[in-house]
Amino acid sequence: MEPGARSSPPPPAPPLPPPPVTAFKTARTSANLLNKYQLIRFLGRGSFAKVYQARSLIDDSIVAVKIIDKTKSLDAAMESRIIREVDAMRRLQNHPNILKIHEVMATKTKICLVMEFASGGELFALVNRCKRLKESLARRYFQQLISALHFCHQNGVAHRDVKPQNLLLDKDGNLKVSDFGLSALPEQLKNGMLQTACGTPAYTAPEVVARRGYDGAKADAWSCGVMLYVMLAGCMPFDDSNLVAMYKKIHRREYEFPSGISKPAKSVIYQLLDPNPKTRMSIEALMNHPWLKKSFQQKQQQEQERSLFESELVLGNKESSKYEKISGMVSMNAFDIISLSSGLDLSGLFEVKKRKEKRFTTMEKTESVMEKVKEIGERLGYKVEKGKSGGVIGLGKLGRMVLVIEVLMEIAPEMFVMEVRVVDNSVSEGCRLEFEGSSLGGITGGARGYRSFMA
Repeated sequence: MEPGARSSPPPPAPPLPPPPVTAFKTARTSANLLNKYQLIRFLGRGSFAKVYQARSLIDDSIVAVKIIDKTKSLDAAMESRIIREVDAMRRLQNHPNILKIHEVMATKTKICLVMEFASGGELFALVNRCKRLKESLARRYFQQLISALHFCHQNGVAHRDVKPQNLLLDKDGNLKVSDFGLSALPEQLKNGMLQTACGTPAYTAPEVVARRGYDGAKADAWSCGVMLYVMLAGCMPFDDSNLVAMYKKIHRREYEFPSGISKPAKSVIYQLLDPNPKTRMSIEALMNHPWLKKSFQQKQQQEQERSLFESELVLGNKESSKYEKISGMVSMNAFDIISLSSGLDLSGLFEVKKRKEKRFTTMEKTESVMEKVKEIGERLGYKVEKGKSGGVIGLGKLGRMVLVIEVLMEIAPEMFVMEVRVVDNSVSEGCRLEFEGSSLGGITGGARGYRSFMA
């Protein structure tokens, strides 16, 4: 350039290309998900999925949506993990402290799990913020955790990844167990034991890491011991960056209790953090421990005393109120009988949900039917409760209505129609079949009075 010449300005930079348009946008912009949900806010990222807060376009409810990108993370192992998570959550829909799954949707590139939204966030964040929880608050969360895991084990599911990041809080501060991706189902047992080593090392039982067969329920009990220690102490009982050194401490029980933890709480932790699974306290034994039952017995008693029919009203089941309003049986005319024929039933054209009911005829009187149902129901371990009308009886477990048996109407002199209905949609159809096989055939004393009505 010649002296004194003026330099020309640099050419303008080319404009940035527009951002790619995707079906799932970031938290700053809402996106429509299959015309069913509006994504509102990005909540977090896991090892193979992103989680969003979303709003239902159907009923305006708030949900959480876990979106899995099949193109990036779905190999055979991950696919089985997703299937296992969905299967486990569907089996466990009935517990108030287990996160509920609403539906599963999929496209060519995405799998979307629509779940209950826990607005309180992770228990991990609360512990980090408070450092140490008051014993009364820690006990409350621990009671809910143990109740949920006991329910899991009763249904054959071992969680295997209990840690504060997988324990969520709802708007009322109640605990919700989530993330069943590492859970074990009964089909995975070999000679009654689990074999796969998995979980988060700091919370995983020593027998799991040892790669020997182990009891999933006892492994969960160990993780609960670590959880209780973390809530009360504000730190890990065994903390070492070297895993070999950490597990040596575990086997030698090298940990200390900070001041301020009560002796009963220390006793619970000590019995749970037993490196020998055979002598470790089980979840069932823990539920009877005085420290855990403190301030919990009254609530359990209230749950047991609450009417099964009332429990369904609390759950918003509109059909339950119908059972309480029945004033008695009604007679039927020819049109009523024809309408009960499955061949002429048009409800399938209009009903979205699968009906879980079956009708039969009986020659027995209503009182005899109710007594027989009560007898067999109690023998099968159900809580049995008669409706106010006398013509309906409910069978429940864990404070929830499961089956309703009702004498509907008289179709001829001394011939009645009775119905067996699965009230809780998350309960397996096997519950109804178990009850039918055990009792209905005996209500009339023979096949003459027991037959499917116009099936």
